Amino acid sequence: MFWEISEKGIVFFPDPVLIGSPGDYELEYEEVWFTAEDGVRLHGWWVPQEGCPTFLWFHGNAGNISHRLDNLKWLWKLVGVQIFIFDYREYGRSEGRISREGTYKDAAAAYRYLTDSRKISGPEIILFGRSLGTALVTELATRVPCRSLILESAFTNSAEMARLYAPFFFDWRPKVPYDNLGKIGQVKAPVLVIHGAHDEIIPVEMGRRVFAAAPEPKELYIIPGAHHNDTYLIGGTAYFKRLRTFLYGQRG
Repeated sequence: MFWEISEKGIVFFPDPVLIGSPGDYELEYEEVWFTAEDGVRLHGWWVPQEGCPTFLWFHGNAGNISHRLDNLKWLWKLVGVQIFIFDYREYGRSEGRISREGTYKDAAAAYRYLTDSRKISGPEIILFGRSLGTALVTELATRVPCRSLILESAFTNSAEMARLYAPFFFDWRPKVPYDNLGKIGQVKAPVLVIHGAHDEIIPVEMGRRVFAAAPEPKELYIIPGAHHNDTYLIGGTAYFKRLRTFLYGQRG
């Protein structure tokens, strides 16, 4: 229990208050409730776009899905995807208490919602993770089929992040670690690694190392001038074009 309490505020920064919805951006959407394997009810938004593959979005460790609305709008509009974005337990309207074990259950539940409830085939699902979310999509991509895996602002593993931000945990080994570096080699889908050149939270070198460990086919996109939370803003039109080209090829 001590470690779980300590990680909230070090690893996890959940915000229960939604500050908007896709409707505020004139996007058609549905409120979604689904359940993880341990019975925790989770909340998300389904933003459809007919004839497009599905973007399953795993956000970072702070805020909630409503803090990603501007980014979501432009992904929907410029990349051409339908989007399912959800909150981990204790974030936004999702119930339960946050934990590493819980986030893995939440990841599996979100994928299961798309395949079972929406009847979307695995090969049409794009797994997209930012920051903390990269660990969840990488692990998921080792177990389920997907169209592609996109990692934005990826870190290497729990131990190296602890050395950066919680050196008093130096000898601590979580029961359920996050490990992009150790798992990325098992992924069988095309991989795109995106990172801000001046990321002040997760060093760009971590992203480069995750990319180096990934199997082919893979692409690396370092955004000049970008930091941790402004990749799509600094990248601008080129950012969305790069995503579209990765997903659809030159015809995009």
